[in-house]
Amino acid sequence: MTKLLVGPFDQVLTMDQLSYNGPLKDDQMHIVENAGILVEDEKIVEVGSFLKLIRKHKEAEVFELELPSVAMPGMIDSHTHICFGGSRARDYAMRNSGSSYQEIAKAGGGIWDTVQHTRQQTDIHMNLAMLARAVQHRDAGITTIEVKSGYGLSVEEEIRMLSAIKLADMTCSADIIGTCLAAHIKPLDYDGDHAAYINEIIEKLFPKILSMDLCYRVDAFVEEGAFSPKIIAPYFERAKALDFDITVHADQFSPGGSAVAVEFGALSADHLEASGEREIQMLAESDTVATALPGASIGLGCDYTPARKLLDAGCCLAIASDWNPGSAPMGNLMTQAALLGAFEKLSNTEVLSGLTFRAAKALGLSDRGRLSPGMLADFIIFPTNDYREILYHQGTMVPYLVFKNGYLCEEESLGFDDEEFELNPDIDDDILFSDLSLDELAKILEEKTKGNDDTDSN
Repeated sequence: MTKLLVGPFDQVLTMDQLSYNGPLKDDQMHIVENAGILVEDEKIVEVGSFLKLIRKHKEAEVFELELPSVAMPGMIDSHTHICFGGSRARDYAMRNSGSSYQEIAKAGGGIWDTVQHTRQQTDIHMNLAMLARAVQHRDAGITTIEVKSGYGLSVEEEIRMLSAIKLADMTCSADIIGTCLAAHIKPLDYDGDHAAYINEIIEKLFPKILSMDLCYRVDAFVEEGAFSPKIIAPYFERAKALDFDITVHADQFSPGGSAVAVEFGALSADHLEASGEREIQMLAESDTVATALPGASIGLGCDYTPARKLLDAGCCLAIASDWNPGSAPMGNLMTQAALLGAFEKLSNTEVLSGLTFRAAKALGLSDRGRLSPGMLADFIIFPTNDYREILYHQGTMVPYLVFKNGYLCEEESLGFDDEEFELNPDIDDDILFSDLSLDELAKILEEKTKGNDDTDSN
């Protein structure tokens, strides 16, 4: 890759020199004005004066911007469930009409409803529907997307989901990072108790995940009605012994999960709406990232994660979408983050940090989230001359350009031109690849994308 100089920018938010932990004020934001971003070999080489960079690097190809422009690192969504089938619109309507969780479940809704619809999806439909959501996220400026399984809830179906997530990473220009959430709930069609189900997962699923190189992260829903701290302990003990990274659905409705996260050295504890002073202090004294999921609070109509208290206590706060068909169907991370900031009184710098380098820490990644030399050239460009406009518009201002690994992300299907491969979640599975396994589909996609290696940003 030849050197590429992008600019001029009215402002570049490098997110450099900001701490991982604790509160941040807007006067701490490092802003480079009249700037350019120099890229080579998918990495940031330099951020500085556009005119000085153009004189210093005369050999660089110049991507000149004509609109008022503000650049910031590509956003990182560290918690999603975008691999799923079906809709939970009925759940949403029932919940807003006053039905309880138990009443919704009794009527056939809840997580188990999504499990059934996901199991019914063909491999190609599962992959294309997820890719459509991933591309929507990428176009909104999210260049790294974590995706959980957890709607398969059997060894075979969890493998199918994780395989689809891995295939999506191969075919989308955004980075997609899989997480095994086999401990989401105990499946209703499982005859044994919770402990027996967990044992089956660690004895049969974990080895297959490793042998098939499907993911390196595991998650569990530690909550009343899902898995208790005692029941889930063997799951995380085995995961830790196998060198999986750990994250935890914690303290969503009741405390307890955050203690599990800290005990097992989890990278992050996600949700935390029910966290009290004890849980907040425990997280502040640990290296576990506290991840707020405002989309779930909006979807369920419940309290937000106590983000202000977490920051003031010294926590590292990430902000993620929790995009899922049940509690957080919106998927608009910027809108959710802006609303969290308004309700929790977070500075722009705290919110944008939670969407970039602090979110990277929640995924154990140190190569992205800041625009400084040596970091991945993942950056997004908004049509404004003042970065404060971004959150002020609460998600209605979107990037007009997205760069991933130094390449411009343009409208695409799966990295090749065949019309029939457009990312349509409603595609008729019987028309395309009806008799192909996911492995066979992967081979076809690999062959078709080989010819695009020189130009595709993937």
